[in-house]
Amino acid sequence: REPRAESREPRAESREPRAESREPRAESREPRAESREHYPSFYVFVKRVNEYAKLFRVTHYIKNLLIFIPLFFSLSFYEMYNVVTCIMGFIVFSLLASVVYIINDLKDVEKDRLDDVKRKRPLAAGTISPQNAITTIGILFVVATGSIWIMDTSQHKWAAFCILAAYLALNVIYSFGAKHIPIIDITILSSGYILRVVFGGIIIGVSISFWLYLVVLFCAFYLGLGKRRNEIIKQGASARSVLKGYTYNFLDKNMYVCQALCIVFYSLWSIDDSTIQRMHTKLFVFTTPVVFLILLKYSLNIERAADGDPITVLLHDKSLCALIILYVIAAIIIVFSKAGG
Repeated sequence: REPRAESREPRAESREPRAESREPRAESREPRAESREHYPSFYVFVKRVNEYAKLFRVTHYIKNLLIFIPLFFSLSFYEMYNVVTCIMGFIVFSLLASVVYIINDLKDVEKDRLDDVKRKRPLAAGTISPQNAITTIGILFVVATGSIWIMDTSQHKWAAFCILAAYLALNVIYSFGAKHIPIIDITILSSGYILRVVFGGIIIGVSISFWLYLVVLFCAFYLGLGKRRNEIIKQGASARSVLKGYTYNFLDKNMYVCQALCIVFYSLWSIDDSTIQRMHTKLFVFTTPVVFLILLKYSLNIERAADGDPITVLLHDKSLCALIILYVIAAIIIVFSKAGG
């Protein structure tokens, strides 16, 4: 047995080089840590930009795509001037919308800190100071209003400016008290959608179909009522003062009334003589089922655990996005197939 005990000694010694061989690996990690230290300002810059994007509510710029509705359904997109004007209008309205969002966040910063979701907003979280937010409001307002005079909208310039002023005034009134008054709060929220469409028509000098106006109006009320309805479900009527003035049944019934009216008015728009003459086609009536499916899928989402915010519901549902894309593709095919013919 003695030789066996001696034979184990080389094995113990053979392990020493392995321990030594690991040292270079530990040293090789040092340059990676050092490489991050070389670019601290870049990471700070990216984080800062992300915080301001949250403050501006960039994802809510999706609502401003309504500005392009008059451009498309009036077939005015064949003129590059109209396309460029609408793009500039989109930017201007987006900047002004950010002004509204920041004002609202400044007003409710203390309440937002008590909310599980809203406390992550930059002002509530303290990542952006109120002083910087106020300075940002001034800059955005000057750029937005100044851009209106740069836009070549000729005689429609003052009308476009009045639409922006009305949007800003209504939302300031909303932030400083009107949002606590039942019905008035939903009316102001819905007016924002209408003003976007009207603004899009004014800057290119296009009139809007009355049927299309009613479609947007009742769709906006449908979204607003659905938002308040789900706030009652998730937060309870005591969470916000305005919710005490509503009941679930009231919001639920009127939400679906507005949904039905939206579908009816879209159907009437699609078969209206003026629409057929302007679009040179009767095929838009066949897009009515797609519109119905979009509203149906949206309703299914807010019947579940969604908080009712339209942008949140849209961005978290791929099938709903797919239905909207399907409608857009169908509309483009209808318009360009008749144009080509």
